[in-house]
Order: sequence, then structure tokens, then C-alpha cells
Amino acid sequence: MALNDRPVLAATSEAVMWSKNFTLICVSNLFLFLGFQMLMPTLPIYVKEIGGNETMVGLMSGIFCLSSVASRPFIGKQLDTRGRKGILAISLAVIVLITLSYYWTHAIATFMLVRLLHGFAWSGANTAGSTTAADVMPDLRRGEGMGYYWLFAAVAMAIAPGLGLWIIGSYNFALLFVMGAALALASLLVVIPIRLPALPARSPNQSTALLEPTSLAPSAVLFFVTFAFSGTIAFLSLYAVQLHISNIGIYYAVFAVVLVAVRPVAGRLMDKRGPGPVVIPGLIFLAGSMMLLVFARDLTWFLASAVCNGVGYGATQPILQALTINRAPLSRRGAASATFLTFFDVGIGSGSIVLGVIAQYWGFRASFLVAAAAAMLGLVTFLAVIRPLKTWSSGPGRR
Repeated sequence: MALNDRPVLAATSEAVMWSKNFTLICVSNLFLFLGFQMLMPTLPIYVKEIGGNETMVGLMSGIFCLSSVASRPFIGKQLDTRGRKGILAISLAVIVLITLSYYWTHAIATFMLVRLLHGFAWSGANTAGSTTAADVMPDLRRGEGMGYYWLFAAVAMAIAPGLGLWIIGSYNFALLFVMGAALALASLLVVIPIRLPALPARSPNQSTALLEPTSLAPSAVLFFVTFAFSGTIAFLSLYAVQLHISNIGIYYAVFAVVLVAVRPVAGRLMDKRGPGPVVIPGLIFLAGSMMLLVFARDLTWFLASAVCNGVGYGATQPILQALTINRAPLSRRGAASATFLTFFDVGIGSGSIVLGVIAQYWGFRASFLVAAAAAMLGLVTFLAVIRPLKTWSSGPGRR
């Protein structure tokens, strides 16, 4: 049995949302994403400073996400066989060391190697954290629970990007990397008191595949969501510089505030009425946010895009993950989370690379236009594959 995965009363059958375990894993997620989101708008600038170009910026995000893809399915299997907490703690400890090591990457090749290792560690922490959250939230309130869990990440998005840009503008990248490592350490310390239920028994005829079959449909929709979303992660700050727009950190603040407002409401709506009334408008808003960037002329256009992006991403990502967990057998939750987040990484990674090449040769507007088309493909996939499904809530057979 993994570190401190002792048998305790399983919170998944209880009506109480804010148990000690759920509160701790949410706070850990907050610290983890604070450190991570500080790097989102600043690492592209760092890449340019050490001699990279737009294609290298896209490759930076692509390498990170594709290294996560390589490890997530194996991590999911270990979560289901060895437990959650040990993997989560080790991954967070490695992130502390890796974030500090960015300080010594003064060449593109070294930077890309560190980014590769960061992707491996991030996949462990992210997959174990979301699986742990699913374990300790009420089954019948999973849409709401996932909304709250990812709300803490949204709070980090509201604070961290602007903070990261302020640090490198007022101080230097060294302080940025030290702060990021300190936040990852705080995330690790918060995890230590968490106590988890014993792992459920596996049935003899249960799938042992690295990817969970019941998770493929919602994960396919997520691929298009994150492909579109990758454009704002990798290129927004550089696009703003090209248009001579300052204070772009406010985009991330507005985006995150909208996420905070949308996610709990979207989760409760999913628990009552299913994913369709949430995901369908969410994908439309996501496409609209990319189109606003295509035609952007000043900060007002960017902020309108931030609102639409917050509604779109906030209404789709946690709901699709709740659907993924609900449809998976209890003893395959680790594999289900890994499958979902693998598609997340594939979307971010391939989107960053493809949109980076498009930005290099045809400009940022063309890359955001392709991102909008990806969001609409996600809508088509949802309507064709997921909306006809009859099973979207957790039931006795999946507990």
C-alpha cells in the first residue's frame, strides 16, 4: 500500500463536500498551479532571451506536453495498483528541483531537456492530484466537486501570470524560478496530512489496458478544447507585444475570474441535467474567444476574448473530467484520469507545435483562426459521440 493510503471512511459516498481531505487536495492544487502558472507567460519570453524564436516557443510547450503523454498512462496504472499519495508526493518533490534548475538553462538545448523532465513530473502530480480529488468528493456531486477542484487552479490563473510578469519586469528570472519552486514545496507540504481510502478490489475480468475505454469519448472532445486553448497559453503574450499592447497580464486575471464564477455553477448544472447544457455552449464560447483574437486591435478585444475563453474553458474541462470519472469503474479511476489528461496533453502539445509553425509563417491571426476551427470540431465530436450516451452519472456499478 502506498504512503499513508490507509483504510478510512470513503468520502465518495458522503454528502459532505468540504471534508478535510478534499480541502487539503484543493489547497495543494492551488499552490501547484500558482507555481506553474507563473511560468506560462514568462517562459516564452525567457526562450526569446536565450536565442529562441516563435517556433521554439511552440516546441517548448509541445515537448512539455508530449513528455507528459509518454508517462501518464503508466502513471495511471500505478495509481490504481500502488495508491495515489506516494506518487503525488514524489512528483511534487521533483517539480521543486526542476523549477529551480531553470535558472541554469542558458542554452535552448539545455532548456528543452529541463522542459522534458518537467513534463514527466507534472504528469505525475497532476494525474495523482485529480484522482485523489475524485476519491474524496461525493459521488453524486462530482460535477460540482470537479468544478471546485479546478476553481482553485483558476484562482491561481488570476494571480500567477501577472505576478510572474511583474517579477521578471521588476526583478529577474532567478527570483521567478525560486518563487515557483517554493510554491511547489508548499503544495507538497499540504499533501502530507491527507488520508485516503484503501484501493478498491479489481474484478477478474476488468480491463488492464493503460487507457480506460470508457474515457475515450469525453477525452476526444477534450483534445479539441486544449488544442484551441494552447494558442492562448503559448502565444498570447508575444501577440500582445506585436500589437504594442501592454499590461497583458490583465487578460489572465479576467480569464481566471470568469473561471471562478463559471465552474461551480457549471458543475451543479451538470449534476442535475447532464453535460450537454454545459459543454455545448462552452465550446461555442471557446471558438468565439479565438475569433475575437483574430480580429483584435486593442486591449478591449483581448479582454472580451478573455471573458469568452473563461466561460468556454471553464464550462468544458472540469465537466468532461467529471463525466470521465463517473463512467469509469472505481478501481480504474487512475487509468481514467490518466486517459483524460493524456488527451489534454496531446491537445496542448500538438496545438502548440502546429499553431507555432502557423504563427511563424502566416502570423498569429492565422493560428487563432485554426484554434477556433478546432473548438468547433470539438462541438461536432460531442454532438456525434457523447450527447447520445445514456450513462453520464455515477451509479452503483461504478462505485
